[in-house]
Amino acid sequence: MRLLPVLMSVLILTACASPPERPAAPEAAAVTVENCGRKLTFDKPPAKVVTGYQPALETLFALGLQDRVAGRTDFSESAFLPGHKELYDKIPEISPSIMLPQKEVMLAQGADFVLDNTMTSFDASGGYATVDELGAAGTPVYILGGWCDAATTLEFTIEDTFTDLRNLGAIFGVPERADKLITELRAKLAEVTTKVGALPKVKVLATDGGKGPVNAYGGAGLTNQMITLAGGQNVLADVKGDYTEVSAEKIAAAAPDALLVCDYAVLSGEKMPAATAKADEAFAIAKNSPAARGKRFLALPAAAQHPGYRNILAIADIARFLHSEAFA
Repeated sequence: MRLLPVLMSVLILTACASPPERPAAPEAAAVTVENCGRKLTFDKPPAKVVTGYQPALETLFALGLQDRVAGRTDFSESAFLPGHKELYDKIPEISPSIMLPQKEVMLAQGADFVLDNTMTSFDASGGYATVDELGAAGTPVYILGGWCDAATTLEFTIEDTFTDLRNLGAIFGVPERADKLITELRAKLAEVTTKVGALPKVKVLATDGGKGPVNAYGGAGLTNQMITLAGGQNVLADVKGDYTEVSAEKIAAAAPDALLVCDYAVLSGEKMPAATAKADEAFAIAKNSPAARGKRFLALPAAAQHPGYRNILAIADIARFLHSEAFA
């Protein structure tokens, strides 16, 4: 067969030839999200993150992003969520309070992303680096829950928590983790609302103490949302406000069935009244209420009353407190 040598030569040449070059992998597309009226664009996932108040850090933990956090603030006001203390202890503390450090210290961090849940730590009058100053230094700021100012705080809905998770998943290049977490949290929320939806609403006063005026939570914002979803009725639903002051007379007339008491051990380094003491103040004012007669209150961590992953967990806790029979 005269074709055999020719065929063998072709096979040898083909085997020795260099393989065609593979096309270069496409670069990851830039991610753009909106937050507080600003468009934030990321060419790559942040790798040196600073977090403010604890709910911001908890949210990154929930997304498995603890390895991206280079600095955090102090959290010593209440208990940690399960498994979070060990992660928290491994991250350098850059501030002895829940606030971000002062301007010079903050800018020196060289962070490529800051996550917080209020604008308080970006107020120039308090000596803090502003959002614009940090942005100019290459450190974009994202505020959870859209708590950008007093007005937007009142407009918060639980759906904003899911939006934050979706945005963070995109920013950090872990959209599948975000989708999985959102699915789990929506299922938990659906379980709660299904169990309590048809039950009589429990009249709830959410308070942070005071003998008059009383620090309490009105009918707008996050805490009001949590009460409603947990099967409660906010006795201050007619008050247009989130955290606000209410007269003792109004509290007495509200006759709540139960209290939610904002609980935090310290604030700005000072020891704060215990939840029991705050509850007793409310019981003394609304002394003829079902709540006072039964001494019925739940200590709700302040961290749960700020935007973050913990919000959904807190709704489940409140529902179990208000409607324990539904969760027996």
